[in-house]
Amino acid sequence: HAALSRRYVLCEVISEDPRCRQCIEDRAVGLAVRDAIARVHGDYGLACCSISFTVKYLNAYTGTVLLRCRKDSYRLLCSALPFVRYMESRAQRYPCFLNTLHVGGTIRTCQKFLIQYNRTQLLRLLQNCTNDEERQCIQKSLLSCSLTEERSQSGEEDEEEEDDGTE
Repeated sequence: HAALSRRYVLCEVISEDPRCRQCIEDRAVGLAVRDAIARVHGDYGLACCSISFTVKYLNAYTGTVLLRCRKDSYRLLCSALPFVRYMESRAQRYPCFLNTLHVGGTIRTCQKFLIQYNRTQLLRLLQNCTNDEERQCIQKSLLSCSLTEERSQSGEEDEEEEDDGTE
């Protein structure tokens, strides 16, 4: 029995309404994506994608969403994502869309991509700074986010290796 291959689709929620990001939850994202798949690909597409479709991660603060589906149906999922037009939460509809950032075979590759993507976004902000105070603030956050991420992850791995004694 071979393990099922999966694909992870990393997206960001884009909305002009600031309340949208605060109110989204994984259930609302899942429903919006399933609705888009049904509209674009019909019952067959929805059935194919629903087999192992799930929202693995959602960060409402940054608007980052990680979706999981089977490898053989990820193209159906990706082709339906541009048709997500709103998220519904607590009987409110928030106009938004999903911007696909990356498709990967593991959560880890998506995390690596996201760290690099965030660095790039911060560098763009840095180039568009209007004063020194803004520039210093962005440089500080750029250094802290990249170094903290790498330190905390490598620190955890070192502890595990010492406990096991194998690698």
